[in-house]
Amino acid sequence: EPFVADEYIERLAWRTPGGGSRGGEAFDPKRLLEEFVNHIQELQVMDERIQRKVEKLEQQCQKEAKEFAKKVQELQKSNQVAFQHFQELDEHISYVATKVCHLGDQLEGVNTPRQRAVEAQKLMKYFNEFLDGELKSDVFTNSEKIKEAADIIQKLHLIAQELPFDSLVNFCSSHSSAGKYHDLECQLIQEFTSAQRRGEISRMREVAAVLLHFKGYSHCVDVYIKQCQEGAFLRNDVFEDAAILCQRVNKQVGEVFSNPETVLAKLIQNIFEVKLQGYVKDQLEEHRKSDAEQYLKNLYDLYTRTTNLSSKLMEFNLGTDKQTFLSKLIKSIFISYLENYIEVEIGYLKTRSAMILQRYYDSKNHQKRSIGTGGIQDLKERIRQRTNLPLGPSIDTHGETFLSQEVVVNLLQETKQAFERCHRLSDPSDLPKNAFRIFSMLVEFLCTEHIDYALETGLAGIPSSDSRTANLYFLDVVHQANTIFHLFDKQFNDHLMPLISSSPKLSECLQKKKDIIEQMEVKLDMGIDTLNCMIGQMKHILAAEQKKTDFKPEDENNVLIQYTNACVKVCGYVRKQVEKIRHSMDGKNVDTVLMELGVRFHRLIYEHLQQYSYSCMGGMLAICDVAEYRKCAKDFKIPLVLQLFDTLHALCNLLVVAPDNLKQVCSGEQLASLDKNILHSFVQLRADYRSARLARHFS
Repeated sequence: EPFVADEYIERLAWRTPGGGSRGGEAFDPKRLLEEFVNHIQELQVMDERIQRKVEKLEQQCQKEAKEFAKKVQELQKSNQVAFQHFQELDEHISYVATKVCHLGDQLEGVNTPRQRAVEAQKLMKYFNEFLDGELKSDVFTNSEKIKEAADIIQKLHLIAQELPFDSLVNFCSSHSSAGKYHDLECQLIQEFTSAQRRGEISRMREVAAVLLHFKGYSHCVDVYIKQCQEGAFLRNDVFEDAAILCQRVNKQVGEVFSNPETVLAKLIQNIFEVKLQGYVKDQLEEHRKSDAEQYLKNLYDLYTRTTNLSSKLMEFNLGTDKQTFLSKLIKSIFISYLENYIEVEIGYLKTRSAMILQRYYDSKNHQKRSIGTGGIQDLKERIRQRTNLPLGPSIDTHGETFLSQEVVVNLLQETKQAFERCHRLSDPSDLPKNAFRIFSMLVEFLCTEHIDYALETGLAGIPSSDSRTANLYFLDVVHQANTIFHLFDKQFNDHLMPLISSSPKLSECLQKKKDIIEQMEVKLDMGIDTLNCMIGQMKHILAAEQKKTDFKPEDENNVLIQYTNACVKVCGYVRKQVEKIRHSMDGKNVDTVLMELGVRFHRLIYEHLQQYSYSCMGGMLAICDVAEYRKCAKDFKIPLVLQLFDTLHALCNLLVVAPDNLKQVCSGEQLASLDKNILHSFVQLRADYRSARLARHFS
């Protein structure tokens, strides 16, 4: 424990008798002082003893430190001596190693010629056996030494190539020399075949290494490729079988041959030129002339599966330019089919599209008419609609729009598939041109033969404005044509644009699309004369329902209606047409058509009101009618139309205002800007206008 002086003194006083710490004892300071003095002396003696011990230990430590330093110096000297000996030994070892290397070079220089001489002697011995026509050596008679025999035959064959012509003839004329090379080569190939069937990879590698220097090495590779394919194509999916086979051979070929990439490339070439080419021919030639649809589907499917197989084979090592190698193989299979692909595609698309349209019109029991689209026809139609002159009978479509979502979906689906085939099967340089031809087919059959024909038929079916039949089916045609064109535009962006986006054909396609839109907009603008028909219907309603007594009742005090029956029917009719227009069109076209209808609607009511004379109560009823018309005008959501009816409502106030207040009302905010003749014409409609007092006030 740490030393604390106060506690130490307290313990010392407690142990001393008379120290005052024990209970019952008297405090004796002298005794306590004596105890303290004695204890101090004891502590001093202890301190001196400990100090002497410390000095002794310090002296001993210094002595041992000197001895240790001396020992370290001796060890350093010994280490220096040992290092010098190590350097001398290293130099000696280097000297000896140099001598040994020199001696090894000398021995090799002597041994190499000796070995060559021994080999030459053996070859001369074998050569003599061939010249003598009798093969006695064990290497030729023992079938287990076929590898050594092959090496000897190969060397003798090379030597024979360098012999003079006479000696070569003599060598080759011996009974066994001519065929031994070939026989041995056949034996090696047979041995390789047997090893492959047994699955002995090491033996296959050994024999292949021997055959590498023979002329029949390529035949060995052919045998290997042939046997690899035995039993590999048993399923219906030849492409999957080919991928599995190549995957398996890729793992094995590196263990057998010294040039695995060449062997694997030759296997793939054999698969493409034999198996795949035969399979493709069988699948395509069956439908090439009889069924264009199935032919195109098969061609697309086979080409896609072939390119997918090629992508899988790209993972293997096939040499330096495997991309070009595989592309040439694919081209060799499909070149005869791809050369005239687009002609087959266009022919099929034309026939198929015509059949889809004809089947639809047949289902409607409709015989397509030849409707003129030139300027004269348009002019006649405009004149007939705007002047109500019967320049030619309108066509009764019986409510049929001659537009079909099913037909459109079928045409777009056929074209979509054609675009997909075009993308896959066309040469990159021909792709934009081919895609444009397919697009032209779509324009011809969807836009011209279907949509444009329906618009022309719809235009021809619009009745004149004085017709009593409210045939407004053209709005249904507009609605369906608008929906169809959105689908057409979506396919243009989704499937055609990616094929032509980086080619000059892009501007040509955009211009063609623009021309189609403008052509349809012209016909839709011509169809705006449907509004004349609507206005004509309103006129018929007003003529049939509005009576002169409505605004000049016989009993002024007994009028119970809030607005006239003609007003109710006209407003109901207008609301239906507004809803129909909103449903049939979209975008700014809605506002444009509603504005035109609203202005004509206002003009009709304005002119209609000026046909009657108004009593005081009749004027109030006219104001109520106009208020109802104004509510109807709010459905248009066109500020101009609402403003026109607000002004008309203000004009109707002139029919009931007191004569003294006429000038004040005419100078109001809504009427102040109007021509005075207009104001005067409304004032003249009052039944009391001829009174001198009213005429005087207004003048």
